[in-house]
Amino acid sequence: MKLETITLTTAASFLPYIPLTRFIGAAVLAAFIVFSPLARAAEVPAGFLFDDFKLTLEDGDRTEAAGPWFYSQQSGSENILAFPPFFSRDRKAEIDYQADEILYPLWTRIHYGHERRWQFCELFNTSSGLEPDDQAVRQFTLFPFYFQQRSADTNLNYTALLPFYGRLKHRLFRDELYFILFPGFVETRKRDLVTDNYFFPFVDVHHGDGLAGWQVWPFAGREHKDVTTQTNGFGDTSVVAGHDHSFYLWPLYLRQLNGLGTTNSETFRASIPLFAISRTPQRDATSVLWPLFAWIDDRDKKYHEWQGPWPFVIFTRGEGKHTSRVWPLFSQSHNQVKEDDSYLWPLYIFTRTHADPLDQRRARVLFFLYSRLSSRNTETGRERVRLDMWPFFTWHHEFNGDERLQVLALLEPAVPDNPGLERNWSPLWSLWRAEHNAKTGASSQSLLWNLYRRDTAPAQKSISCLFGLYQYRVHADQKTIRLFYFPPKKL
Repeated sequence: MKLETITLTTAASFLPYIPLTRFIGAAVLAAFIVFSPLARAAEVPAGFLFDDFKLTLEDGDRTEAAGPWFYSQQSGSENILAFPPFFSRDRKAEIDYQADEILYPLWTRIHYGHERRWQFCELFNTSSGLEPDDQAVRQFTLFPFYFQQRSADTNLNYTALLPFYGRLKHRLFRDELYFILFPGFVETRKRDLVTDNYFFPFVDVHHGDGLAGWQVWPFAGREHKDVTTQTNGFGDTSVVAGHDHSFYLWPLYLRQLNGLGTTNSETFRASIPLFAISRTPQRDATSVLWPLFAWIDDRDKKYHEWQGPWPFVIFTRGEGKHTSRVWPLFSQSHNQVKEDDSYLWPLYIFTRTHADPLDQRRARVLFFLYSRLSSRNTETGRERVRLDMWPFFTWHHEFNGDERLQVLALLEPAVPDNPGLERNWSPLWSLWRAEHNAKTGASSQSLLWNLYRRDTAPAQKSISCLFGLYQYRVHADQKTIRLFYFPPKKL
């Protein structure tokens, strides 16, 4: 099926979604109807109105019409069709993937193999797919009031209507959750640990997995866990530490024994905010007027630290860590792997992670007003760089040498590497685009959505501007110029 037929069919099915898109859709369709056949037949680019060109950074084609309001891109098995910012469709036939987005991120629908999901504002969503045992399940959520799951295996079914009654399975970070007149009674299970809450979160009783405890918060509570063992997939057995916790008139009296059964057990006592004391064979920490003033002696990581008042003033000295901080004036901190520095925070912030073969550095001014992120492979010497200056531009240099520049960049510095943003919103403010392919030597520049466009490659070059009224081409040793759509003339 021809590209024009696919585009017209998709556009016709999309227009009823949003009334405003009818005007935009009509303009795009008019551009296709009027300019597409003429431009394709005569091989005449008419950008801003219509343009069809090869991709620079990868094999494929891209069609743009009506300025930023429509584009279609084909690369390998991936096809993207978009009416920014109203609608986009991303298809990857090779992996059976399709993502539809309307006013991203307001509404999205994703199809990936057997998985299906759509959501509206992340509050109203449905999903379906297969469990590990190939049981099909369907979920419907109206967050935070209604949760439902249905499956042929009735053991997987649940329904919950907050705050009245319900049961959930594998949701909200729990294996199972049951409630009646929430928060009157809530029972949760995570693995073998069962917790019964009464007037959540004030009164609870919990047991299982070698653990038993209760609390009537903030008056008193106690919890004890036995030392147990576990076996991993390789048959190796390891010790799971036990603990003993209690409190009275929380947080005035806190007592904890952690790491029982291990070589690094901890004794912790606190009366917040008066003091907090932690003692282990490898580390001692004492805090007065918690958390403002503290002293730490970490014999395992080989450093001493003084805090006062935390987190504004910190000094750390030792082989394992070195920190000098008087926030927000300055902060310098580093160990063998990481480095964090700031001056007049958040005016200038620098972070570095060095763990061969990765050496990653990032420098920022006022968070994302200016940002430079570089990742270098210390074995190959290749480097990936991303440079952002909000709202003016974003520039990328990849490990393979490819480069891409976009002017303007209204959201990209704050939300980097977001495919939905790049598909639906970036085209609207991409006044200037420049790309360079290091492998093929091809490059391209586009101003005002191809009102001016320049493509170059070894032994060839093409320039088009003002809706195609001026065109200049060089192919091998032949040069041609074309004015006002008249037949080209050799130079």
